[in-house]
Amino acid sequence: MSASAPTTVLMAGIVTTFATAGVVGVPLSYLLLTAGLGLLTTGYVAMARRVGHAAPFFGLLAHGLGRAWGVAGGLLAVVGYNAVQLALYGFLGATLAAEFGGAWWIWGAVVCAAIGVLGVLRVDIGASVLATFLVAEFGVIVLFIVAAFTHPADGVVSAAPFLPSQLFTGDVGAVFVLGIAGFLGYESGQAYSEEARSDRAVGRATFAALLVLGPVYALSAWAMIVATGPGRIQEAAQADPGLPFTVLAEAFGVFGALVAALGKVLLFTSVFAAMLSFHATVARYLFGLARDGLLPAVLARTGTGKKSRRDAPVAASLVQSILAALVVGVFAVAGADPITTVFSWLAALAGFVVLVLLVAASWAAVVWFRRGGGGNESLWTRRIAPLAGIVAGIAVLAMMTVRMETLLGTDGSLATTLAIPLIVAGFVLAALCWAALVRAFRPKVWEGIGRGRPHPLVMPDQRLSEVRL
Repeated sequence: MSASAPTTVLMAGIVTTFATAGVVGVPLSYLLLTAGLGLLTTGYVAMARRVGHAAPFFGLLAHGLGRAWGVAGGLLAVVGYNAVQLALYGFLGATLAAEFGGAWWIWGAVVCAAIGVLGVLRVDIGASVLATFLVAEFGVIVLFIVAAFTHPADGVVSAAPFLPSQLFTGDVGAVFVLGIAGFLGYESGQAYSEEARSDRAVGRATFAALLVLGPVYALSAWAMIVATGPGRIQEAAQADPGLPFTVLAEAFGVFGALVAALGKVLLFTSVFAAMLSFHATVARYLFGLARDGLLPAVLARTGTGKKSRRDAPVAASLVQSILAALVVGVFAVAGADPITTVFSWLAALAGFVVLVLLVAASWAAVVWFRRGGGGNESLWTRRIAPLAGIVAGIAVLAMMTVRMETLLGTDGSLATTLAIPLIVAGFVLAALCWAALVRAFRPKVWEGIGRGRPHPLVMPDQRLSEVRL
């Protein structure tokens, strides 16, 4: 949930959706997206429970669709999660610069240093930081919802936002395009499968994140409509980008103003928490790929060198920090706008990539279960839910492609419409070529692709070799 940055979704995502699309049925769209993502998540989690891997998309695709597609999934995941983290560098840097002055990339460098330090600490320390920020975020969101429903515009609370007729009208494509961005990251918990208490714990956490975020987003969007009135929501969102802060201040007076000020601080911490979460996810993907022999072995080093489930992949984390600093530096030298270029383009790429990976993982689950993988999973888990999720995912991908100019802020030309899908296709092709080279020149590495954490019963205990009979 920290990766999805719920306060940022409230303050920026939902307000932007109303301002851009002017569709009253936004609350219903979040519930529909929750249902669709739930279908995609079913096969993904069920297979991941049996095939645990620190780089989950890499491991699942390798077991379900073949080693070459596993390599493609691993590379795409590294690209996608890197893209969203780098996009947030632009957003947070620009926001801090607007509030306190200075260049956005200077603030980006400060944030990069802080994330670099936290990224090498034990996983429970980083998780405590994320949890603290998340609790405070939800506190402000709950207060906003209470403020809206206790002070409805014209004294009326309307259920019209949940009617299909209020959603499937106007620019509904933009609603789904912007809505899917609010969920980005809920699925990343699978990367912690080797550090969790049990295989089932990660699956429960993934579903819990989705089932909390979706209804909270829907309720927040509904509260925004209640506070302004259905007929005035687009005008209010366009006129006041800080609409939730305004609602809080007007409803609770001085206390509301204090909460609104806290909300501005939490907007910063929300983005920071998301960046830290995605940093940790990328580090675990680099760790997993390195352990399977596809990247230098040094990236598989953890904190102490001991077999502790709480150690972070230190080498991979440091490489991720250096990479982020280099990319931010390139954007700064190039004079790129932190919002319209860095944030918009990289966020669009990240959203598209992760949804492609979820669709691919669902198909991998269908194939893997059909071949006899798994245990006593139901027909719903093995086939019905994943196939239905694939259909829903492809539909959303089509809408994202058609409405790509909404995310990129372009004129909708064919070149910009197809830019993101073509970039993704280029990375897939490069990964397949990489896989072909590994298969031809490193057959032992090829055979081990996707193996993940070695089972303790098949690994020799080095101490036994020192025993003399």
